[in-house]
Order: sequence, then C-alpha cells, then structure tokens
Amino acid sequence: MGVAIITFLVFGFLLGVRHAFDSDHIAAMSTLIAKTKSLKKSTLLGILWGFGHTISLFIIGSLILLFKITIPEKIALSFELLAGIMLVILGFNIIFTLNKNKIHIHKHSHGNKEHHHFHSHKFNKNHSHEHLQASKSLLIGSVHGLAGSAALALLVLTTVNSTLMGLFYIIIFGVGSMLGMTLITASISLPIILLENKLNNFDRLIKLAAATFSLLIGALFIYNIGIQLL
Repeated sequence: MGVAIITFLVFGFLLGVRHAFDSDHIAAMSTLIAKTKSLKKSTLLGILWGFGHTISLFIIGSLILLFKITIPEKIALSFELLAGIMLVILGFNIIFTLNKNKIHIHKHSHGNKEHHHFHSHKFNKNHSHEHLQASKSLLIGSVHGLAGSAALALLVLTTVNSTLMGLFYIIIFGVGSMLGMTLITASISLPIILLENKLNNFDRLIKLAAATFSLLIGALFIYNIGIQLL
C-alpha cells in the first residue's frame, strides 16, 4: 500500500474523529447521556451512535460510488432538516418526561435474605429502558449519517478513482467517528457521574441543560436550512 493511500486513509480516520465533535452530534447524544448513570453504558451509546452513523454513510456512499449518482441539493438539505427536527424532538422529550418518573419498590431474594430497592420505569413498565436508549442512539447516529452523507460522498468522489477505495475510506471514516463519539460520551458522562451525588438536583439540572442545548441547536438547524429550501 502506497504512502499516498495510507495518508489518505489516516486523514479519513482523523476526519471521522473530528466529525463526531460537531455541535449537533454532541447536542443529540447529551440528551441520552443525561439519562445514563454509568460510564460504561454512556460509552456504549457513543459506539452505537458511530455504528448507526457508519451504516447510513456506507449505504448512501455505496449507491453513489457504484452508480455514479449525485445527491440533489434539496434532498441533502432535507436530510439535514430531519436532523434538526430530531434534535428538537429529543429536547422536548426530556422536558416532557422530566417529572414523569414512575418510582416503586422492588423486592429481591438472595437465598434466605431479602432486600428492597427503588426502581424507576420512566419510559415503560417492562425494564426495557437500556434497550430503548441503545435503539435511540443507533437511530440518532443513522439520521446524522444521512445528514452528512452528501458532503462525505462529494469529498470521496472528487478524491478517489476506485470504488473499493472509496468504500474503504467511508468505513475508516466511520471507525473514526465511533472513536470520536466514544470519547465525547465518556468525557461528558464522567463528571456527571462524579458530581451527581454531591449536588442537590444536579440530575435535573443536567437534563434541563441537555434539553435546552438540543432545542437551541435543532431550532438553529431548522431555521438555517429552512431559509435555503425556500
């Protein structure tokens, strides 16, 4: 493998890491991280975001590279508009559910010993909260992948002549975005976890901050893209 190809792929990886740090990505993931009390789970959400992001990019990129098509500007803007709408929905979802915790007591037996603990079914009644968060993270990543597919495909098409190399570049870019989002989720969730038990109402404040950030970024996206579509 030539030096030029290696440099090209390393650039794609680093660009993927940088891409994860876009404000709309951080805003969307912060709405999920605010609900997670575990560094391990937060990190997993970041990986799932990157995986969903890569899937969308790879599907769109494959179609473009194989069939030599271009994404019309209005469709590309519509993808970005969808990402903005998603951010607004995520923000409102936190605000709507913030005071909807359904807390009750669970009793467990371990041999002859019994103990109780409080459990929240904030989202449903069948303990599928973690699965729901994972699915949301995957979906969010997929939507963001669609929103960025046009720009990435244009970059690849104008840089490489080989379809196989282009697809490989997209995968490398996706791996970089997975690493980037993993770093983001870990760096955001760690101070939240450390400070949660030290400050009163800290959990509520974090959720409100995440909701506000998501709403503001989403509204800004919708406004800017709406102007271009009109």
